[in-house]
Amino acid sequence: MTATCLVVFDCDGTLIDSQHMIIASVRRAWEQEDLVPPDDELIRTGVGLRLDYAIPRLAPEQDIPTQQRLIERYRQAFFQSRQSPDFEEPLYPGAREALEAIEASGVLMAVATGKSRRGLDATLERHDLTGKFVSLKTAESGPSKPDPKILLDAIAESGAAPETTAMVGDTVFDISMAAAAGAYAIGVSWGYHPVDELKRARAARVIDRFADLPGLLENYWSR
Repeated sequence: MTATCLVVFDCDGTLIDSQHMIIASVRRAWEQEDLVPPDDELIRTGVGLRLDYAIPRLAPEQDIPTQQRLIERYRQAFFQSRQSPDFEEPLYPGAREALEAIEASGVLMAVATGKSRRGLDATLERHDLTGKFVSLKTAESGPSKPDPKILLDAIAESGAAPETTAMVGDTVFDISMAAAAGAYAIGVSWGYHPVDELKRARAARVIDRFADLPGLLENYWSR
């Protein structure tokens, strides 16, 4: 490969399974406001959005001050959970091996996530992944997905181009962001949005195993 090739990963629902901690933190935030927590499935559908988009989406009937308090209570609840010795945010099976294979092939890697930078840094450190990615785009980096800005910025920082970039994610927000940026959109079936929704959002491929990703990328770029 002569052109710079880049693969950009979503985090929650793609690299790591954080749904249980996210759901528990949402529930704690709502309970602290004496509100009935939203359904777990509804919470999962908003994973990947920035909190200032995700929380109001879960509480559209609440006024703005209440929504702002819910955001802060969620942040506090998740931070406290992360300090607990039983905190669990595992990598999905095969993720580490796929990342190592992609890195060994000379392809650059980046992350584009709705997590805060503090949260992403903690996750990468926890799983000994710090330093593997040439660009880290988080909630502080720009508009929420599916706006393509954070992806386009990651591409520019990496010296790649949209046509030599693949975006890997589990939600329609990731797929729509990739499509808007002109990148190759790869969905994963193990995350938080159904496969048929990923396909409707124009995922070029949806994979069922991390082990399939390195070969898929190699075939795409060899064309």
